Amino acid sequence: MKTSMRGALAALIAAAGLQAAPAAIAQEKTQFVPIVGYRIGPLASIGQTFYSGMIDYFNLINEKDGGINGVKLSWEECETEYNNAKGVECYERLKGKSPYVTNVQPMSTGITYGLLERSAADRIPLVTIGYGRTDASDGRVFPYVFPMITNYWSMTTDIVKFIGQREGGMDKLSGKKIAYVFHDSAFGKEAIPILQDMGARYGFQIDLVPVAPPGLEQQSQWLQVRQNKPDYVILWTAGVMTPSAISGAAKVGFPRDRMVGITWAGSEEDTTGPGPAAKGYIAANYTGVGAGFPVVQAIVEQLYKKDKGNLANKGLVGATYYNRGVAAGIITVEGVRKAQEKYGKKPLTGEQVRWGLENLNLDEKRLKALGAEGFMPPVKITCADHEGSGMLRFQQWDGAKWVTISDWIEPERARVRAKIEASSTAYAKEKGITLRDCSKEN
Repeated sequence: MKTSMRGALAALIAAAGLQAAPAAIAQEKTQFVPIVGYRIGPLASIGQTFYSGMIDYFNLINEKDGGINGVKLSWEECETEYNNAKGVECYERLKGKSPYVTNVQPMSTGITYGLLERSAADRIPLVTIGYGRTDASDGRVFPYVFPMITNYWSMTTDIVKFIGQREGGMDKLSGKKIAYVFHDSAFGKEAIPILQDMGARYGFQIDLVPVAPPGLEQQSQWLQVRQNKPDYVILWTAGVMTPSAISGAAKVGFPRDRMVGITWAGSEEDTTGPGPAAKGYIAANYTGVGAGFPVVQAIVEQLYKKDKGNLANKGLVGATYYNRGVAAGIITVEGVRKAQEKYGKKPLTGEQVRWGLENLNLDEKRLKALGAEGFMPPVKITCADHEGSGMLRFQQWDGAKWVTISDWIEPERARVRAKIEASSTAYAKEKGITLRDCSKEN
């Protein structure tokens, strides 16, 4: 009976396009990654591709290198449907699967908020690349949270600086009007204080245009945009909301080359649905586009040519969310590798991996060795700074593919950091947290 049930379960997993094999490895001998993620629900197009990219990178390390210095990776997926309560349930279900839990990457700002205190209490790193609670970039207050590469406030300044470049300088923004069309949630509201601050400093007006999730119907919002006649639209959406927004802009005649999307509004899934209406649309990204990078080609050679890839639609290898999943895999693996320098080449606890992430330095030389030169910006994490570069670059949809149209753009780092520290220290005071003395950390 047990054999029969196992066979039925394996068939169901295979039908769903998921892989359970690494989770079946004896987890006391592996580095376990609990995947608190989603492949169904309103943001399914993100999760399906992102987690496949991350899993493919883990499989690449296991297949090509025999693991991280001989320590194989294992993982297990739990479906959250991008639902906050289910995200917490999945975390609680998976955290006890192994004594060597690596980190958690929920790909959801709402779930991140739900896990902030839990992950700290459990000493499990919470990695939130390009999303989550922005002031958690202050490692003095949030030692177990890592909003790596960039956070929402840095992204906001990057986007405004990009618009300023297109206008011929930041001084040219004076008198302009920018509409902020946003996902009406914690995710969408993160940028508002920074936008309003930048508007006051550079002299442009911000029109707030909230869209209730899931955002399939946006007629009233785009009629508001048409009536207000902004010079640009910043689109802060995700999942099914984004193609609806692009189509809505086309219906009212707003130029797509004056729409700049957040990183979560810039995938192939977002642009293929609207068809010709998406041509010219611009979005931010923290990875390169396409499958031409050596690290992606290694995955193709090692996995997809041997029918071992995790992604059902092979045409999405090298797509936006796929490459971000690979970047997440790189950060996970390199965090463990760094921690092994201190704690030994063996499976490590979440507390030990936390040290590795906090001392991570993916410079150009290391990225090149990983086949990721130009694939992602350099990332250097410290005790106080859990963000790193804060840089983005921008891409434009040419009707068939994304084309990179900018160099890496630096955020307004000093201003963002000042706001981060003001917010994080207020949180620390509210929660009775003593700030870590980073001068004593090693």
